[in-house]
Amino acid sequence: MHLAKAVTSVLAGLLAGIAAAQAGTIGVAAPLSGSSELLGRQIEAGASLAANANGATLMVADDACTAEGGRAAAQKFAEAKASAVIGFLCTEAIEAALPILKEAGIPVITVGVRTESLTDQREKTGWPLFRLAARGDDERNAAAGILTRLWRDDLFAVIDDGTIYGRELAETVRATAEQAALKPAFVDTFRPQMDNQIGLVGRLRKAGATKAFVGGDGSDVAIMGRDAQQLGADIVFAGGEALRAAHGDVPYATGTLMIAQPEWAEVADKVVLDAFAAAEIEPDGYALPAYAAVQIAVAAEASAKGDPTEALGSGDFSTAIGPVRFDKKGDLTQNPYRAYRFNGTRFVAMETN
Repeated sequence: MHLAKAVTSVLAGLLAGIAAAQAGTIGVAAPLSGSSELLGRQIEAGASLAANANGATLMVADDACTAEGGRAAAQKFAEAKASAVIGFLCTEAIEAALPILKEAGIPVITVGVRTESLTDQREKTGWPLFRLAARGDDERNAAAGILTRLWRDDLFAVIDDGTIYGRELAETVRATAEQAALKPAFVDTFRPQMDNQIGLVGRLRKAGATKAFVGGDGSDVAIMGRDAQQLGADIVFAGGEALRAAHGDVPYATGTLMIAQPEWAEVADKVVLDAFAAAEIEPDGYALPAYAAVQIAVAAEASAKGDPTEALGSGDFSTAIGPVRFDKKGDLTQNPYRAYRFNGTRFVAMETN
C-alpha cells in the first residue's frame, strides 16, 4: 500500500514536471500603475491562477497603458524569449509593443484592446496579434444583425443621442435594416439626460413604432420606457452595452432589450469558478479572459511545431469562458455579443436564432 502511494507520488511529480517543461514563460502585459491599475490587477490575478493550474511560468510587466510602457514590457519579454504574451488593455501600449514582439517571433493575445485597425491591417503589418477581446465594431454589427432578425415584422424606430458612440450604433442598425429592405418608421436624434422624454415617445407613437433602438445611455432608455408606460404606448426599447451601467433611479421597463457581451462569471466553467473562490479571487472584469488567454497560450505552445503563431491561428481552444477560435486576421470567429431581455429584475440571455 505504501509502495503504491510512493509510485503515485512519483508519477504525479513527473507529470507536473512534464507539464511545466511543456509550458514556457508567458508574458503578461497589464497596467499595474495609474488610473487603470485595478483592471491590470484583474489580468494579473486571472493569469496567475491559470498559470498555476497549467504548469506555466509568468513574467509580469507593467505597461502603464502608455507607448513607453508597452515598449519596455515588450523588450523584457523578447529578452526572456517568452513563448507568448497575453494582456494589454490600451491601444498605445500594444501598438508600441507589437513591432518588438513581431521581431522576436512572439505572438500576442490581447484581452482588452478593441481597435479594429490592429487586426484589419494584419497583411500589411504582419503583427502576430490575436484578439480575445471584442472588436470595436462587434457591438454595432451584433445590434444590427440581431435586431433586424427580431424586428423583421415590426414597425421600428432608430434614434440616437448625438454622441459618436450613439450615432455609430444607430447608423449601423439603420443601414443594415435598409440593406435587408426594412425601412425604419421613424429616425431622429434626441436630447439626452432629460428628466422626461414624453415628447419623443409621443412622436414614436404617432409614427406607429412598436420597437425602438436607442443609441445612447441606459438612463435615457429607462426614462423612455417609463414615459411610454405612462402614455400607454406599447413600445419595446433596445440599446447597446451601455445599458449594463447604472441607470439612475428609474428602472428599466420589463421587456427592454440589451445587446451586450456575457458577464463571464455567468458562463464560465464551474471548476474554474471554484478555483477562483478557493483562491479568494473575484472573477470580475478581465480576470476570466486573462485566465482563458493563458490556457490558449499553453495549448498553442503544446501543439506548435516551432511556430506558436501558426498554432494560434489554426487551433480550436477550450477555455474557461467557452470554445475559442481565431480567424485569419486574429479576431474571434464568433461575435461575443448577444441579446438580453430585462425581466423586471435583471437582463436574461435570449435565444435569437
